[in-house]
Amino acid sequence: MDARPKVRDPESSPVSDVYHVSDNGADLERSLAQKEGFDTASRESAAFEKLQKFAGEYGVEQRGIERVPVEERTDSGMSKIGTMWLSANMVISSFAIGAVAIGIFELGFVDSALVIILINFLGVIPVCFFSTFGPRFGLRQMVLSRFFFGFHGVKLIAFFNIVACIGWSSVNVIVGAQLFKTINPNMPGWAGILLIALSTFVISLFGYKVVHAYERWSWIPSFLIFMVALGTFAHSGRFDNLLPMNTGPAETSAVLSFAATVYGFATGWCPYAADYTVYQPVTRSRTSVFLWTFAGLFVPLVFTELLGAAIMTATIHDEAYLNAYLESGIGGILGAVLLPPLGRFGEFCLAILALSIIANNCPNIYSVSLSLQVLAKETQRVPRFIWTFLATCVYVAISIPGFDHFAPWLENFMVLTSYWLAIYQGVALPEHFIFRRGFGGYVPEHYDNPKALPPGFAAVVAFGFGILGAAMGMSQTWYTGPIARLCGTSEFGADVGFELGFAFAALSFLVLRTLEKKHFKR
Repeated sequence: MDARPKVRDPESSPVSDVYHVSDNGADLERSLAQKEGFDTASRESAAFEKLQKFAGEYGVEQRGIERVPVEERTDSGMSKIGTMWLSANMVISSFAIGAVAIGIFELGFVDSALVIILINFLGVIPVCFFSTFGPRFGLRQMVLSRFFFGFHGVKLIAFFNIVACIGWSSVNVIVGAQLFKTINPNMPGWAGILLIALSTFVISLFGYKVVHAYERWSWIPSFLIFMVALGTFAHSGRFDNLLPMNTGPAETSAVLSFAATVYGFATGWCPYAADYTVYQPVTRSRTSVFLWTFAGLFVPLVFTELLGAAIMTATIHDEAYLNAYLESGIGGILGAVLLPPLGRFGEFCLAILALSIIANNCPNIYSVSLSLQVLAKETQRVPRFIWTFLATCVYVAISIPGFDHFAPWLENFMVLTSYWLAIYQGVALPEHFIFRRGFGGYVPEHYDNPKALPPGFAAVVAFGFGILGAAMGMSQTWYTGPIARLCGTSEFGADVGFELGFAFAALSFLVLRTLEKKHFKR
């Protein structure tokens, strides 16, 4: 008599539960473990499908990091590429970047303006370039980065991007909460943070189309209010464009350190640039995508940062402006401009500017969910909208205790962001132009095939060299690298971390990738 129990036809299931009873029961134990694993996977798959179905019923975007098929790339509007970035940067956060030129680095207006214009031009170029990959390949930026760092190496980059997205969101929401507190000193910081965070979550929850729809128009009220602030401040007569520029090592140190801050903000969109063009038609002109992205980034960044630097000049000779800044930060300085002459309308303007943070944080919170899905197969099984919710909870938990320490957070975080993004570019750009020789060197269908992608050893090691370069060139209150000390004052040095990070990463990658490609043939 056959001692084996009757089982289902093995063809009816991806994992057969056919098993034999051996003398010691090992085969039975092994087969039961296989069956248990299959049942667990089935339950996870069923739960995923239920969540996705639930999301679809309410119009929530269901696609995660999967490639967008050619036939679904039907986003015909070109202008939304520009307005996406126009709204994301016509915000109080970019105003704050300009303000730290004088508030922290003690520059004059003229040298601040030169840095703002030149470094923003440099910083947005990589963002514009990577935006052109979206229509061509239909891949999100972190997925696209597998062609630079390999299937497993990209997880390191995704981790850095997750930290950056959470950090950006925290810094931004603090600025908005400061504005609310300027309007109503009795309003706790956490209340403003929660209001902005929840509004951002609702928009980001629904995904690509809703984010684009919101960003298409949200720049308009922000721009009008910035113009009101410009006109009011110009009429006040407190603008001081005669602040003298320093000379020698002190000026070098301040200019280079402020440049790192500006660069970090401008190029901060690089690790998710392609996320917002993946639904554009595959035939879309790369030049058009590049120029629309450039206009959407460069114009608002320069406008708001110059305005921030101009208004901060008043703190040098006007005690009321200085006290407002010391007491309430960026919100205080804008309150000093708008509230005395405009009264209740000035409060309305500040409230709108506080809510402008939503436009800045939507790309961060939408893209952080995609980076989380890149980390592992297990994280990819979690629907995007759940990651959006969890990321929101995390940055709210960080920003509430950080509310009273905004200025140091802003300076340190912006500069650290510029380091890792410069290193990322130092690997990605040589891979594209030298080893793949342009867009023709990609097979986008390989995006999910580890054996067809680069091994990633060269990229990860080069990234490590880039960190070494950044460490040698960084100038922070808590550490100054040996090369940084040679570039500025003996006490503080000058921050050349992003320049050295890029150079160290690019040069080492050229050597290591040549050897890697010769050995692995991919």
